[in-house]
Amino acid sequence: MNSFDTIKLGARPQGRWALAGRWIVADTPAGRHLVRDGEVVIEDDRVVHVGQPFNGDLSSRYDMGNALISPGFVDLDALSDFDTTLLAFDNWPSEEKGRVWPRTYVERGPYEMYSHEELAFQKRFAFAQLLQNGITSAAPIASLFYREWGETVAEFDAAAAAAQDLGLRVWLGPAYRSGGMVVESDGRMVAEFDETRGLQGLEAAIEFAGKWQGHDLISPLLAPDRVETCTTKLLQRTMQAAGDLGCMVRLHMAQGMMELNASLALHGKTTPQWLDGLGLLNDYLLAPHATIATDEDLRRYADRGVSVVHCPLVSARHGGMLRSFRKLRNMGIRIAMGTDTAPPDMVLNMAVGMMMCRMADGDITACKSGDFFDAATKGGAEALGRNDIGVLREGGKADIAVFDLSDTAMAPSIDPIQTLILGASGRVTRATIVDGRLAMRNGEVAGLNMVSARKQAQDQFDGLIAKYPERTAGHPPVSEIFPPTYPLMAGPRSARSSS
Repeated sequence: MNSFDTIKLGARPQGRWALAGRWIVADTPAGRHLVRDGEVVIEDDRVVHVGQPFNGDLSSRYDMGNALISPGFVDLDALSDFDTTLLAFDNWPSEEKGRVWPRTYVERGPYEMYSHEELAFQKRFAFAQLLQNGITSAAPIASLFYREWGETVAEFDAAAAAAQDLGLRVWLGPAYRSGGMVVESDGRMVAEFDETRGLQGLEAAIEFAGKWQGHDLISPLLAPDRVETCTTKLLQRTMQAAGDLGCMVRLHMAQGMMELNASLALHGKTTPQWLDGLGLLNDYLLAPHATIATDEDLRRYADRGVSVVHCPLVSARHGGMLRSFRKLRNMGIRIAMGTDTAPPDMVLNMAVGMMMCRMADGDITACKSGDFFDAATKGGAEALGRNDIGVLREGGKADIAVFDLSDTAMAPSIDPIQTLILGASGRVTRATIVDGRLAMRNGEVAGLNMVSARKQAQDQFDGLIAKYPERTAGHPPVSEIFPPTYPLMAGPRSARSSS
């Protein structure tokens, strides 16, 4: 056996090589199985064997010990910035905490609160965090609250470069919108639109998509922002362009009361009802989060082949709940998974999802560990129209996550999938391999020093927080927008800590 630590981070081992482990997740024509004391054999970017120890010639063999070797996770709502929703955890309502622009900020002129270099860095850092959590395929998402308007082609060219440098498979496209909600001085929230600007954003996104079609690690995605920020014309042209390009569309909808109230005021319907009436629900639509979807909305999803991207951790943090995973599955709706928050911990996400499902139905039999593991792997791949990722089988892409089952916090161990989810932490991810390349090992990521990057990320985030008063109704100081959990004790160390 060779030492796994001898593989150069960021490289593919030469020749045909094997990973051995206590447990292997194997996808076969007869379904998904667990293999005890098995091996995965890799050559270039492909898996050539999954199962019992391989008898053929190998250039090297690496024993991962008491580990689970599985398909990498597919995250279809993967955070690609520093998560500002963390600031909303204990601070609400959103219109008083800088998450809805006040009229005064709109009149002075919204502006980019990060430089181009900072935008590029935060995507690189976020992509590295995905790899640290066993996520091998991702459709990134970011907030537009701190943007001048939408995302730009330049920053997504930088995102594509970061994905290639770090070794992450991504579906990319700059987010665009026609408008957004504005808080008036009397506290009313109104929707305002600039359709021309939205259509310009779509054209830039189409240009980006055309440039990256046919790439191995980079695939195009059209990403209109949340549905309440889009006009009919923008969404119609988006779906037409997606059909022409043959790419997916991700659109956040049925996710919150602000969206519902805006849709009822503008269209007299829920957003899924509105889109279905326009003929815009289809099988290339990815729709996070469905937490306020009605039964009629869900039937429309099922009839039109819409994939729901379930993000239980971020929903639960904000008091939301999918009602329910079992109901959607029984209706025949395809369910993929998204993390959509920091940390992008898919293991914790699955654990919260299982608890959410059982609580929504009041029934422990509503779901099992395998249901969520499948959604986080095969479900995401199927939503993207892929059968070579999210699986571990001969001929599939060598996109693999290795989880350490010897962690002392995960004892005693039972079935490996159940043990992983009960342990509820992606921090036991020992290695992440994408396209046959070792992208992450023991927390270290190819192409980025995570220790220094963590400090840079915090400094950049602190700089953003300092600007919050400019885009918060009434322009109160940061200490009032985000007060500490307990009053700070007077003294030289009473200043806000960023540790």
